[in-house]
Amino acid sequence: MVDRPVVGRLKDKVAIVTGAGSIGDGWGNGKATAVLFAREGAKVVCADINPAAAEETAAIIADEGGEALVVAVDVTDSAQVKAMVDGAVDAFGRVDILHNNVGIAEVGGPVEASEESWDRVHDVNLKSAFLTCKHVIPQMQAQGEGAIVNVSSISGERWLGVPYISYSTTKAALTHLTHVVARQYAGENIRCNAVLPGLMQTPMVEHSLLGAYGDKDVDELWAKRESQVPLNRVGDAWDVTYAALYLASDEARYVTGSTLVVDGGITLGIG
Repeated sequence: MVDRPVVGRLKDKVAIVTGAGSIGDGWGNGKATAVLFAREGAKVVCADINPAAAEETAAIIADEGGEALVVAVDVTDSAQVKAMVDGAVDAFGRVDILHNNVGIAEVGGPVEASEESWDRVHDVNLKSAFLTCKHVIPQMQAQGEGAIVNVSSISGERWLGVPYISYSTTKAALTHLTHVVARQYAGENIRCNAVLPGLMQTPMVEHSLLGAYGDKDVDELWAKRESQVPLNRVGDAWDVTYAALYLASDEARYVTGSTLVVDGGITLGIG
């Protein structure tokens, strides 16, 4: 983790973080974001389909003196998403920040991937953001302000060496969803931006890599990914989280519809 002073950049704000638990040991993007938002003064709704994982994140927040609400939710289910938002408002009175972090990757091109896999990835990666926006935006409209931060990916813009067509397609769509929402609601002081991570080292990515490459040595896989990055290292959850913090904070009050690339320079090209 990057050791930086807490300055209260989200003081008195309420944030919903979906995917706030981690799929394995260590720091995933959602877990790190929930903890950092709390450190910066926000009350955090830790939402995850795995309540034990969300409880772990909330416990870290509580141990550090923060305030968190755990919500077990399947963000592909509209009724559950509405209940999550209603619960946040009941507990904290408002929703200032929506952080859409849920995402899965399943390997396969158009020939190899099953229809079931295609549908599942679309539901988790894209429908979830549609549903959270559907139920959060009316609350933000009533408040007269709000900030939405979506976690997309540079894989929605370019080939990264792994054939996961459903992941790449949904991330491209999520980036455009960000643009459309930003434009539609700009006049109501609701901002919508996206973070586009590159090759990151998180529990979810490791899980996906093992699924892609089977019994290959994980350290060898990380080294291969590092060799693709101009900065000569892969990023981690905290690199994504600090970008999300900026976009969620009032420091970015004049920023909407942006895509903040966090990739160590991969999208600069070769050479």
